[in-house]
Amino acid sequence: MLRLTDFIIDCPDTMKLAAFYSEVTGRPIKEGSSEDWAGIQFGEIELAFIRVDDYRAPQWPDSEHPKQFHLDFEVDEIESEQRRILDLGATLRQDFIGPNGYGWQVYTDPIGHPFCLCRNKGVIWTDQGPMWPKRD
Repeated sequence: MLRLTDFIIDCPDTMKLAAFYSEVTGRPIKEGSSEDWAGIQFGEIELAFIRVDDYRAPQWPDSEHPKQFHLDFEVDEIESEQRRILDLGATLRQDFIGPNGYGWQVYTDPIGHPFCLCRNKGVIWTDQGPMWPKRD
């Protein structure tokens, strides 16, 4: 039986990137984290950061230096979370929020890894695409 235990992100400074995601998620950095390996626990899964000496940042959306992965964070309100993560050092790269207030925004963390804030609560995914809730 397989069990996902870790999602590991390469970076040049584990504690700095762990601190960013700790602030983004509101979860503490694991005790025992170090300059070589740092982690944030999410139930049985750890979001981990491993030091890579010759780290090359992805250049989203450039395919020559591709992203290779991204994280999605579901939020109830995009605007307040956007202000908070921009203040923490994220950079907004692209906005896919529709006029009904649903969709997602692409950001990069302080070293270039892309992640998204998504507002999809109540969206029904069909073969024809998403069916968005009516705006309150």
